[in-house]
Amino acid sequence: MKALYTAQATAQGGREGNVSTPDNKVDLNLSVPEELGGSGGNGTNPEQLFASGFSACFDGALNLVADQNGENIESTITSQVHIGKDNPEGFKLAVHLTAEMKGVDQAKADELVEKARNVCPYSKATEGNIEVTYEAKAV
Repeated sequence: MKALYTAQATAQGGREGNVSTPDNKVDLNLSVPEELGGSGGNGTNPEQLFASGFSACFDGALNLVADQNGENIESTITSQVHIGKDNPEGFKLAVHLTAEMKGVDQAKADELVEKARNVCPYSKATEGNIEVTYEAKAV
């Protein structure tokens, strides 16, 4: 693969630390959610960052395939990233992505989500690695 763009971020202090990018567009404090035994704190966490990236990327892919198929949609993507134990020492992620679309019927919404799965790099990266469910909603 020839890279068209490379993002870089640096984390310090683990889940109670900070994550930043060299251009300072991202400079966020991290905190462990209470559900994972942490303080809750005012910071974000890796799961929220992953959910943000996946939903934004999938929305871009969905709008691209909609345009390629002559569809004019308005879309909102909600990504839920779940974290849980997969063995006594380790953790595993699962994702549920909901794509709400105005401008198409349910059959077309389902079709566009399937096509977007083949375009979105996050979908490709997670395929076969973690459980990802996709839900299309024509609204």
